[in-house]
Amino acid sequence: MSQSQDELYREATAAYGGALDRLVRAYELDLERRRDLLQDIHLALWRSFEKFEARCSLRTWVYRIAHNIATSYVIRQRRANSRFLLSLEEIDSIPQQGDQISETDHRMDLERLLELVHRLSPPDREIMLLYLEDLDAAAIGEIMEMSAVNVRSKIHRIKAILARRFRAGGQP
Repeated sequence: MSQSQDELYREATAAYGGALDRLVRAYELDLERRRDLLQDIHLALWRSFEKFEARCSLRTWVYRIAHNIATSYVIRQRRANSRFLLSLEEIDSIPQQGDQISETDHRMDLERLLELVHRLSPPDREIMLLYLEDLDAAAIGEIMEMSAVNVRSKIHRIKAILARRFRAGGQP
């Protein structure tokens, strides 16, 4: 007997609700907009279980739905605010600050890192968010519809750029 749409939704939110919260936080810094995006993801997720046939894992399904909704959201935001999103090359080319930053507490470091991640283009941002959720390259590739080799390469490149910018104290 297969699970109902409501049962699947409850199982998915119990298992991945925290991950969805973190994903939305990385996509949207504004609290009200973040709530709206999370609500959109939850609605789309619930609706999607009407068609879920278990051809992939529940985790992959949840992330794929969340990715699609978040990407659509970012595209809409990009149209409205196209000057604020940066490519990897643009982030890498931001002038470095000469002074070393002083020790800051963990929360400020996390906020700064989230700001840098938030400025990535939607595909790069999603790859990093999935990576930070401990998904392997194969799972990320399945969600993003890319090869695992391509995912590993992009993760390595994005991590190097983010680390360099973070260490330099560069603001997004």
